[in-house]
Amino acid sequence: MRILVTFAVAAEFAPWRKRHDFSLVQLADLRTYQAEITGASVVVLLTGMGGARAGSATRGIQTAATESGRFFEVCVSTGLAGGLQPEIRAGEIVVASELRTRAVSADLPKGGISCDRELMALAKKCGARGVRAFYEEDHIVITAAEKLRLSSSADVVDMESFEVISECLVWGTRGVAVRAISDTSEDDLPLDLNLAVTRAGDISLKRMLGQVLRQPKSVPGLLRFGRQSHQAAESLGDFLDSFIPELAARSEAFSLHKREVAQAG
Repeated sequence: MRILVTFAVAAEFAPWRKRHDFSLVQLADLRTYQAEITGASVVVLLTGMGGARAGSATRGIQTAATESGRFFEVCVSTGLAGGLQPEIRAGEIVVASELRTRAVSADLPKGGISCDRELMALAKKCGARGVRAFYEEDHIVITAAEKLRLSSSADVVDMESFEVISECLVWGTRGVAVRAISDTSEDDLPLDLNLAVTRAGDISLKRMLGQVLRQPKSVPGLLRFGRQSHQAAESLGDFLDSFIPELAARSEAFSLHKREVAQAG
């Protein structure tokens, strides 16, 4: 069974990467990390932050996989995200029933897309909290006030899940979006992290330090946010170490689905 797991940036992946013997593998122009975990062939793709980057990277890896004849049965879009509802707490693992976005494109479904119900049920069995919807924004949501405005649309905000899962559905890969909460609906982020995002979709430490020098009072909040983010990433590693074996144990069912999709096409 082949499973695609996407993160936006290396920091989200780091705690889980340390637990397994991942090897760096170049696929076309994409850097991936691959490992065998409880009988499953796991491919990790770092997409960069933002829907456009994530969709493009996912399309690239699906193309490379198809050309090699090694399809993905399942995609797990994962990483860190912000809570939009007061009951969702920092460090919690959440799984979406539906994915929504403000992006308008002829190539994207209008309104929202549904995640795979069987995968969502399995994620909840492994400890994730089921929520109504994730909302994909085109920037990092910084303030509690903006989170409040978005709260009528969804329960969690991220920047990649909608386009990753949309792209995977085109290729017949069953998809689910799972996130660890790094900041709650009440949290204002200590810095405008959007100013630190590079062209490659990563966070520049140099740019962050430049902001800190201009706003030294941000240091306590930045340290607290850093701790929360690290703890959330560790919790995500715990979840994946439960979820991947459960997927592997059901490999025949997912492989059968893949064959049915191919035959229908």
